[in-house]
Amino acid sequence: MNSKTVAQLLSQNETLQDVSVKGWVRTFRANRFIALNDGSTINNMQCVVDFENFDEALLKRVTTGAAIHVIGELVESQGKGQSVEIVVKTLEVLGDSDPETYPIQPKKHSFEFLRENAHLRTRTSTFSAVMRLRSSLSFAVHKYFNENGFNYMHTPIITGSDAEGAGEMFKVSNLDAKNPPLNEDGSVNYKEDFFGKETNLTVSGQLEAETYAMSLGKVYTFGPTFRAENSNTTRHLAEFWMIEPEVAFMDLDGNMDLAEDFMKSVLGYVLENNKEDLEFLDNRLLQEEKTKPQAERSTMSLIEKIKFVVDNNFKRVSYTEAIDILRNSKPNKKKKFNYIIEEWGADLQSEHERFLVEKHFKCPVILFDYPANIKAFYMRLNEPDHEGRETVRAMDILFPGIGEMVGGSQREERLDVLKEKMKALDIDEKELWWYLDLRKYGTAVHSGFGLGFERLVMFATGMGNIRDVIPYPRTPQNAEF
Repeated sequence: MNSKTVAQLLSQNETLQDVSVKGWVRTFRANRFIALNDGSTINNMQCVVDFENFDEALLKRVTTGAAIHVIGELVESQGKGQSVEIVVKTLEVLGDSDPETYPIQPKKHSFEFLRENAHLRTRTSTFSAVMRLRSSLSFAVHKYFNENGFNYMHTPIITGSDAEGAGEMFKVSNLDAKNPPLNEDGSVNYKEDFFGKETNLTVSGQLEAETYAMSLGKVYTFGPTFRAENSNTTRHLAEFWMIEPEVAFMDLDGNMDLAEDFMKSVLGYVLENNKEDLEFLDNRLLQEEKTKPQAERSTMSLIEKIKFVVDNNFKRVSYTEAIDILRNSKPNKKKKFNYIIEEWGADLQSEHERFLVEKHFKCPVILFDYPANIKAFYMRLNEPDHEGRETVRAMDILFPGIGEMVGGSQREERLDVLKEKMKALDIDEKELWWYLDLRKYGTAVHSGFGLGFERLVMFATGMGNIRDVIPYPRTPQNAEF
């Protein structure tokens, strides 16, 4: 007899038939009711055991966490909470679980405790739901790009360039750390290293993706990126995943169209395909919100936030207009913002972004044309405005509850302008000679954006800490598992 998943058994209409199912014991009540879960759904299968038909020694091994194989008759449930249940005929314990030491007991655990047991935390309802949603979102990303003519590109993980110019990169080297080869001036001679130059783990696949966009037209990357930022906030990881499409012959307006359509598509996918997980996480978040002071509670539920994005047109606002709105807002005038907006050129914080989305426009917002000096070197420079201020063709998408979700731009396609910008920022042309070649040979308008995948998963699950939406978080002083 072929085993079926719990999800398959709960969704079928036929009862009064023998079925086979394997999974892990969540609870075993009164030596009679086994709550069995196999990870296929948020819901458990209730398996009813007649104590008199089974050896007592066998039933003592049916403890929380044990893996078991059940064969029995699928019948309409006599109790509340499930439509069907299994009347057990045969029961096999596949792997014992020590009830004294098994850490994931049927009680409420703190997320901090579960991070310490990340290898087992997906045995809980919350984390199984989060990781199923992460999987669905990942599939939705590839589905969207595949259906819209994009080519999937694997960009290098080891690189000699710093796409962001941040300098917070992990070095990759096989030199003897205690006795590296030195130059005459005492600096490390990286010419003798494995790659013959100084190399790092990538912070972005964008620059390499641009090279392929300028021949394949439409490409995207979806892979791991790394940032050696010594930050222990709820929004930072040292290892995270980035989604980065690049499109030739597309300007900033087209980039904003693409990003809006993409975000609505992937979030719409989980609304349709992960209903039970979303309902569970929605209720979890509701209970969490009740523990907060009234002023700090969200005005929207999790599902309402997702629908807020899927169902509303994104408002497009220039940075200059946004600064005027924020400067004249009540929170700014009454100094309720932690960062007071005083003049044009300020780098917006999450509190400002959320005010624009949640209070002022009451819809997702795309800000564009940012000051040049707060954005990356590769963004296309605009003509100075009437006050002589320089802006670039950048855009950020702002969501409720989280602020910035997507960052992108029209890329600088003019060789002379790009070289001037690199010179001003002391970026060595020799390191990016291949990037400059794109502006020599067949240069054209092109654009793209980046989306931190874990930030998207946080938004879609309502989780408040980025360490809880990736299987094994990498943070300062932590590389466990």
